[in-house]
Amino acid sequence: MKVVNFGSINIDHVYRVEHFVRPGETLRSDDYKVFSGGKGANQSIALAHAGIQVVHAGKIGKDGVWLKHKLERIGVDTDLIETAEAPTGHAIIQVNKDGENAIIIHGGANESIVDDDIQSVLDSCEVGDCLLLQNEINGVDKILIEAKKRGVRVIFNPAPVTEAVKRYPLDSVDTFIINVVEGEMLTAEKEPKKIIASMQTRYPMSKIVLTLGKEGVIYADSEHLLSKKSLDVDVVDTTGAGDTFIGYFLASLINGEEIEKCLEMGVRASAICVTRRGAADSIPKKEEINM
Repeated sequence: MKVVNFGSINIDHVYRVEHFVRPGETLRSDDYKVFSGGKGANQSIALAHAGIQVVHAGKIGKDGVWLKHKLERIGVDTDLIETAEAPTGHAIIQVNKDGENAIIIHGGANESIVDDDIQSVLDSCEVGDCLLLQNEINGVDKILIEAKKRGVRVIFNPAPVTEAVKRYPLDSVDTFIINVVEGEMLTAEKEPKKIIASMQTRYPMSKIVLTLGKEGVIYADSEHLLSKKSLDVDVVDTTGAGDTFIGYFLASLINGEEIEKCLEMGVRASAICVTRRGAADSIPKKEEINM
């Protein structure tokens, strides 16, 4: 079994600031760095660090070839990454003194997916493989339809969430991994327990993972309702924490671990991630989790 991650690849421009810039304000940055990023690429890196065979599918511009090479060095299969005429997607990330972030994303090559790309990627999948999706590429609705036809297991992290997501064929999703903002958009509920209940009513055959940031995570399916507290650490930068959780949670699930162990691995990995700066570069390796 392998994971095919059809997702974004970004160049992250990270600025450390005292506070998030306000309307009309010009704000001096205390530090600036360039990192590899994109929810898709981050999750592929987390899966590779966790020891899972992962194939990343997506598009970059000519300015992003170094990102492909970086994924290769980490152990991600990049055969399904294509180079487009559009510039590589990028993000402008503000990180404040508390380690919280505010992000602007430009889709670039991530939003140049065409029907032939979708067919090519799904042709590489076999029945039982996992298809991991986020919402930073175009064509997600079409991908969900095609994946369902082929018997591929779909794990969907609908971030960044938009109104359009509610019109996707979400009954094709086997596992939702969402945060409270995404849960509210999908269900119109604000309380975590109500979000879980509404998601289970709408998608009774799906597994639901609701991440709560510093409050931890809740998991629900037709047989289980479990929660796991986050670890108390000194937070430096929360960028990439959710992607790290997804990679390690999914890796443990694929390896046949019990759900409680899967949640624990995701929480432990994300706790290490937030003590470091950057997104992809902050994702811990498997041996760090097992120390």
